[in-house]
Amino acid sequence: MSSYVAPLKDMRFALNELAGLAEVAKLPGYGDATPDTVDAILDEASKFATEILDPLNYPGDQEGSQWRDGAVSTPKGFKEAYRQYAEGGWSALPFEHEWGGQGLPKLVATAVEEMLTSANMSFSLCPLLTQGAIHALELAGSDALKKTFLEKMVAGQWTGTMNLTEPQAGSDLALVRSRAVPKGDHYLISGQKIFITYGEHDMAENIVHLVLARTPDAPEGVKGISLFVVPKFLPKPDGTPGERNRAKCASIEHKLGIHASPTAVMVFEDAVGYLVGEENKGLAYMFVMMNAARFSVGLEGVSIAERAFQRALAYAKERLQGKDLVQGGKTVPIIRHPDVRRMLMLMKSQTEAARALAYVVAASMDFAARTQDPAARKRYQAFVDLMIPVVKGWSTETGIEIASLGVQVHGGMGFIEETGAAQHLRDARITTIYEGTTGIQAADLVGRKIAREAGATVKGWLSELGRLDLELSKSANTDIQALRMRLAAGAQAVSECVEFIVGTVARDPNATFAGAVPFLKLMGITAGGWQMARAALIAEKKLAKKEGDQGFYAAKIVTARFYADHVLSQAQGLAATVAQGSAAVMALTEEQFLAA
Repeated sequence: MSSYVAPLKDMRFALNELAGLAEVAKLPGYGDATPDTVDAILDEASKFATEILDPLNYPGDQEGSQWRDGAVSTPKGFKEAYRQYAEGGWSALPFEHEWGGQGLPKLVATAVEEMLTSANMSFSLCPLLTQGAIHALELAGSDALKKTFLEKMVAGQWTGTMNLTEPQAGSDLALVRSRAVPKGDHYLISGQKIFITYGEHDMAENIVHLVLARTPDAPEGVKGISLFVVPKFLPKPDGTPGERNRAKCASIEHKLGIHASPTAVMVFEDAVGYLVGEENKGLAYMFVMMNAARFSVGLEGVSIAERAFQRALAYAKERLQGKDLVQGGKTVPIIRHPDVRRMLMLMKSQTEAARALAYVVAASMDFAARTQDPAARKRYQAFVDLMIPVVKGWSTETGIEIASLGVQVHGGMGFIEETGAAQHLRDARITTIYEGTTGIQAADLVGRKIAREAGATVKGWLSELGRLDLELSKSANTDIQALRMRLAAGAQAVSECVEFIVGTVARDPNATFAGAVPFLKLMGITAGGWQMARAALIAEKKLAKKEGDQGFYAAKIVTARFYADHVLSQAQGLAATVAQGSAAVMALTEEQFLAA
């Protein structure tokens, strides 16, 4: 099997040239994000991912986490790897110094997170959920809760979870039934939660569950949901874990992929819980976790795509089969064959586009959080809100496509577990489902982010694409001009769909939402094209000045051209589906779905 190697060259390009790390570092509180510091962090993260996490990925998948009598043991090596992760300070990167964090930008933490997830997605899910829980407590937790939990969680000593879903509720949190009865300075929490990632494990000394539940007098629906901290072990006055709480793991799921990540069924029976914020406002607080998680899951799509690409590329270089179509002669590696090249280029170009978009959104998160101009802060946050469902939905759908192409490049060997290609496809498959399916992301994009504000933010972004078009028009490079034509068509397609959505949603919501997922894909490939076009212009300037790695920059332009011809070229067809494809979606009766 090939080993994971962090694509540091492309990551640094995306960080510095596209996401603007130098400008992010000028924001208040980010002075430590110097070029030398960030480079050292990336190098060390690369080593940790390659040397510690990657070797555990395949055996961890084969062994899986094991449940016995309420306790869960993670695969061999995971506990030690997590200890090294915590001791290395990786859990503390983006958090405030007040709680022991390193105070670094979200942008830097995003690059590190990508590496850890590429190397071992199952392992990375534990820190992912912990970070979301930290954000929720930072936002809404009382001073006492922050003092009790945050320092331990930031240090990685304690991990965190999200307890939302129940058997009858699924994604509809209005149906949550878990109860919270007040008792003195705390509440007694009772109910069952399902699909709880790392709800029980042996890697940390305590687990901090954030649980949605209803108080006795709560109103029905989502307006009656409150958020509670329910620790596995109740902290003693000195801050160490004390008595075991009545929060138990009833079982863990047997899943298609991410076998090493325990997905728990949690049962709470009068478990001690502490209210976060105010009663009946839990859903708003939980959305802080969910938005952070949705971005991270989108990054999982990028990460799994990169790993699948690397494995397929290594195999294509060593697998001998067939003759060269032009030169004939002896048997050649399959990377010489046009269709294999096409698949590898689909993998490479879409991964680079999705990475660049994720990094740009991460930088916008930093600006939204730290810039001192209120108008700019509002503008950056609106852009982040617009793009979160795109990063989550498009990147994960693309990640599955790329992982599937990885199996295809391997041919029959891709269907055999020992090559490792199948694991990437199995692991990737969950990413379009948890933290809100692609359909939910698309409905959020169309309903909340576009229709509700009559497309104001997306139209602002389209104006940015118009300014980029002017820059592209100045290039004499034929590849860049071809890219310009495709990107302009993509922007026009998005614009037409926005007008359709805004004009149709009130009078015919079914017609609007029937095309929501195709619209999300259109937004994704166009946003990816936006970043590929920016990358091509930067590469052209670097080549002209003979700066840096000339081969890397030349490849950037070629890759962008491929993306234009093979991915952006889908824009008009998707736009037609959005605007004209709804007629047959709802036309059949429920009985007509059965052919019998």
